[in-house]
Amino acid sequence: MPNIRLTRRETVLALLSTAAAGASLPAFAQQAEWRQSYDAGSRNAVQRSSTPMLSPAALTATEQAVETYRALAARGGWPTLQVSERLSVGSRGPSVVALRQRLIITGDLDASAGDSNIYDSYVEGGVRRFQSRMGLSTTGSINRATLAALNVPVDRRIRQLETNIVRLRTWSGNLGNRYVVANIPAAAVETVENGHVATRHAAGVGKIDRQSPLLQTKIPEVNFNPTWTVPASIIRKDLIPKMQKEPNYLTENKIRIIGPNGEIPPERVNWRSDEATRYTFRQDPGGEFNSLGFVRINIPSPHGVYMHDTPSKGIFGDDYRFVSSGCIRVQNVRDYIAFLLKETPGWDRAKIDETIASGERVNARIANPVPCYWVYITAWATPDGGVQFRDDIYNKDGLGPSAVAALQGDQDI
Repeated sequence: MPNIRLTRRETVLALLSTAAAGASLPAFAQQAEWRQSYDAGSRNAVQRSSTPMLSPAALTATEQAVETYRALAARGGWPTLQVSERLSVGSRGPSVVALRQRLIITGDLDASAGDSNIYDSYVEGGVRRFQSRMGLSTTGSINRATLAALNVPVDRRIRQLETNIVRLRTWSGNLGNRYVVANIPAAAVETVENGHVATRHAAGVGKIDRQSPLLQTKIPEVNFNPTWTVPASIIRKDLIPKMQKEPNYLTENKIRIIGPNGEIPPERVNWRSDEATRYTFRQDPGGEFNSLGFVRINIPSPHGVYMHDTPSKGIFGDDYRFVSSGCIRVQNVRDYIAFLLKETPGWDRAKIDETIASGERVNARIANPVPCYWVYITAWATPDGGVQFRDDIYNKDGLGPSAVAALQGDQDI
């Protein structure tokens, strides 16, 4: 094996923070999904930087990370791990030794952790730190997605960083005092205020064949308890095939068919033809079943997309969240709209909760429309030494298929 250990300085410059596993999370990272929690306990805690992804500080850190990874490549990069079974605390053997060395190379595990063949709490913490940098669930164990990310070659990581430096430079100017960034390949949203991340949210973004667009706009309005009008593309691609298989689907999901003369019963439509495309399909309001959940966030754009809540909150616990038809579903949506309405008189958190609970359709105009950026960043770094990588899900980096995305949630080794 080549001599590939980094110095302490190199590790701190460009790799993940060395905070111990189990350190308490900052407030913005303590959010729990509404009525659900995907945190298995305090031992899953991994410190996260409050530096915005789109900022001069992040750009500088990413430029430094390129140099560090080039130096790492000159030392031989890292070996490919061969793992034939799931590894977790208590596992032992040569593969654990190899995993330790791999984590030490990228600074996710301190070199003082040694070369024991036992998968102990130090290895578990190092795996969590690595998973956090890859945007994966911080389980602390090795599954297929984590193994695939560990085995991405250093040359590809360097090219990712180089490609994204160009993108980060585009966004390194003044984006506003308060703004929102949706990073599509990360399937994540962050809100920023006074140069610091205020909240972070997992997100569901567009499928590979129905991509979320890149855009720059301002958010003017929040719709509470909205109805949902089914887009024509979804009627053709999803709804008609669904009705052919499940004739009660519309009724069960409270979706009404509206024709020129009023409501049409589903049984009167010929679902073996394109007749359905001539009608309007509208889903009743109701956060437990409506596809928009309790809230829709309007976003003026030529693409007809927007952000919204969802009744399918289980997706936010998945690593693969490329599930929508182009719109973006937002985890912890109440925290998100509280940020949007913060400067709008009369809309504190209590008012938000009260309005949602009422079930009434209410539109809240934002006093100072919030700048919103949908971007495509697959690699960036922060001044604390954390280097983040995400799969190039839409193949915009031009480096070929991404190993983790190819799994699409199939995690077992």
